[in-house]
Amino acid sequence: MSFIKKSSMAFKLSCCTLGILAIPQSFAQTISGKVVNTYGKPSANSQVTLSHSTKKAYTDDQGYFEISGLDAGEYELHIVAKNYSHFNQHVSVGANDLSGLLYTLTPSVMENIDVFATPLHSSSIESALPINVLTSDELRLKQASTLGETLKGELGVHSSYFGPVSSSPIIRGLDGPRVMVTQNGLDVGDASRVGPDHVVSSEASTATQIEVLRGPATLFYGSGAIGGVVNVVDSRIPTSVDNQVDYFVKHNDVADENEASFNVNTGIALNNDAALAFHVDAFYRESNDYKIPLMALKDDDHEDEHEEEHEDEHEEHEELTDSLDNSSSRAKGYNAGVSYILDNGYIGFSYGFLDRKYGLPGHEHHHEEEHEEDHDEDHDELNHEEHEEEAVYSLLEQDRYQMLSDFTFDNNLFHRFATKISYTDYIHQEIEEGAVGTTFKNKMLETRFDLYHKPLNDWKGALTFHYKKSDFEASGEEAFTPPSTTTMTALAWLEEKHFDQFLVQAGIRFEHVSLKAELSDENSYLNEDIKEQSFSPLSSSLGVVWNFTQGYNIGLSLGYSERAPSASEVFSNGPHIGTSTFELGAQYQIDELTGAVVLADSKVDIETSFNADLSFRKFEGDLGFIVSAFYNRIDDYYYQRNTGFTSEIFEDEEEHNEEGHEHDEENFLPIYAFDQSDVDLYGFESELIYQVSPSFKAKIFGDYIRAKLTDGGNLPRIPPLRIGSEFTYTGEKFSATLTAQRYFDQNKVAESETSTEGYTMVDANVNYYLDNIGNDFVLFLKVDNITDEDARVHSSFLKDKAPLPARGISVGVRGSF
Repeated sequence: MSFIKKSSMAFKLSCCTLGILAIPQSFAQTISGKVVNTYGKPSANSQVTLSHSTKKAYTDDQGYFEISGLDAGEYELHIVAKNYSHFNQHVSVGANDLSGLLYTLTPSVMENIDVFATPLHSSSIESALPINVLTSDELRLKQASTLGETLKGELGVHSSYFGPVSSSPIIRGLDGPRVMVTQNGLDVGDASRVGPDHVVSSEASTATQIEVLRGPATLFYGSGAIGGVVNVVDSRIPTSVDNQVDYFVKHNDVADENEASFNVNTGIALNNDAALAFHVDAFYRESNDYKIPLMALKDDDHEDEHEEEHEDEHEEHEELTDSLDNSSSRAKGYNAGVSYILDNGYIGFSYGFLDRKYGLPGHEHHHEEEHEEDHDEDHDELNHEEHEEEAVYSLLEQDRYQMLSDFTFDNNLFHRFATKISYTDYIHQEIEEGAVGTTFKNKMLETRFDLYHKPLNDWKGALTFHYKKSDFEASGEEAFTPPSTTTMTALAWLEEKHFDQFLVQAGIRFEHVSLKAELSDENSYLNEDIKEQSFSPLSSSLGVVWNFTQGYNIGLSLGYSERAPSASEVFSNGPHIGTSTFELGAQYQIDELTGAVVLADSKVDIETSFNADLSFRKFEGDLGFIVSAFYNRIDDYYYQRNTGFTSEIFEDEEEHNEEGHEHDEENFLPIYAFDQSDVDLYGFESELIYQVSPSFKAKIFGDYIRAKLTDGGNLPRIPPLRIGSEFTYTGEKFSATLTAQRYFDQNKVAESETSTEGYTMVDANVNYYLDNIGNDFVLFLKVDNITDEDARVHSSFLKDKAPLPARGISVGVRGSF
């Protein structure tokens, strides 16, 4: 009840504040001009924006633009256009309009895209911290059923790959609670950071842009972003009244998957220069068990009830199959939003619903022999009602409420105020043999207020007030972590300034995090001294971008970050069905003499990261490249270590013996304990793009991560060295891309971890463009794993059971009007 009251008070307070700021100001000035390329030809559909303003415009067919209703003051004008370098220039708006301006864009082989993941202006080329951005056609081509699979081809990004049903992004070897996944800048509020079998509750099919910040982004998002941020941007809260409809339909044969999605934006004008904007989007996806490249052995245990001498014995039957059992899925969801738009900003609200049902590959069960014939007739248990009682699968539902606002106003010190509020109600159930085994619930409230000050001696910046509360609960037979509440409050200050050729960015963040586990009969071993933990992480960074000559820059980022551990890293003590392990939090240890779990002697500490990142970029002309090197030293790093001990699944010994499992090895799970140790992570990422001709583009790329314990040994599940090439042809009516990636052997493994052989993935796609069908109409064909490679993902918990899919063909249509 108190949680609801606090949420309501925070919401009312923000609305009152926004009501004051939303009072229209007296604006009169206008900026207008023309944008051309180096040949003097108009640059149509270029986006023109002004820093410290919510206003933007697009050039018409003749290259002209106009932005009106501006307050007098200093602005930084930004122009973004496809295949051109990003243009920046300071402009001063006085008592009179600025008109007749002329801006010339320089061709660029590299996309320079603005990002929404940071309070201050940033782009994929101008940031001190390396950034990946997927948008437009590239996003539609790469989108997959999970966020990890969508992003796995990006520089420095790999996938945890728990089969095609669940997959989270790994950034420079870090994932889980170190990589923050956000929706429009706010935490997605799911349980994906608790285990790799928990799918990320964010959808790529309805997104307009996905941004990846490689490296610590704790200043913007808190200590949970010590490894990086993935920000999924969509239009669920619209900021424009333009009429737009986007649609997407696809089918692939490797999993017999069907997918469809659409986005609709519209609006109506009101009196007094105000407007109402509306948005709705939805998607649906359903797939069967996916095909694997090589015939795989499938083991099933059947109990023979018809022969008394085998009453308590189990026979193992091996049969060949060309698909991965329990890898089917079904997902659907929608978002609806409305915004009230004024001359000086907007305020919007949205509601989103997500529903997913997916199998958990790698889990086998005991079946009665009387069901053997039914089993032989159909291996796809998840999608057929007669076998659902025997399936192992997860059900996920999420309700998400969101409010965004952004207003400019006239004040002697501050001139802009942006608000983000979200409330998420999440439930995740793991179903075993028709019964709910474990239920995960998470209710999260998050508020964020960014207050921008007017330039002070050309320094531009913002104060951020950030609050987040998560009520997490796991209940059931395999609830490996007790119910807990995590509360975070923070204050951050960020500044930037241009010094001729240099852009300097600096910031500091103070944070307080409290963890509180709830006492119950199941976790009565906790006492008052350890059920509550509190931490005060501090983070700071300094970044410099040096534009030392036309078309080149060097970015340097130095960061100091601290991370408070998650509740699962501290309090876990139980079996985890998804990973088939027994997880033990850092609050506990194993008595080497008795093998019993006891309270740890050492204190739980925060992680401390020292990070350095250096990038060298060439972004103009027919040849462009980015080369980045990074070093990350993390003290008191939390990682899961295989202790060598096992834990028995069954606690009721009498019931255990009656079931006949007394000496069955499958009833014991390996114990993985969260330990702390100092680690070093370093590596590089590089990309070179050459526009061979107006129609032909070639790209080569590669990345490498080395992660090891300072005292000796390696971190587990670290992705291997990867290199690749991509060739693209673009004609008037069609385009085609051929990609090849080589993943090398991974032999630098942790204790009790096995090596993984390398593999080569070859993919291709073809787009055919049709005119006179809306604004855009594309027929596409995509072929993945052309050579039908047997590929095992080293970073996956299921690498020995779940290879990547076999050769798959996707066909579909996408468009807009």
